[in-house]
Amino acid sequence: MLILARKIGEAIAIGDDTIIRVLEIKGGQVKIGVEAPAEIAVHREEIYLKILEENKRAAHEAPADLSALTSALTENRQTGKK
Repeated sequence: MLILARKIGEAIAIGDDTIIRVLEIKGGQVKIGVEAPAEIAVHREEIYLKILEENKRAAHEAPADLSALTSALTENRQTGKK
């Protein structure tokens, strides 16, 4: 873990395209801004952990019965329908 001290307005660069900037310090709270490309998801840690938990739960659920869908697709291929 890298630990840095920053003042208001100062920033930390991560790679070539992500900047973490200290915007405000008030009491025991620090407000930061994150500048990152749109394709990089940025979440608060507690939200990120919930996303991971939900993804794990969804991956372990039994898949739905897709036999009706398979039959319909097979029938459409045979009749030339889309």
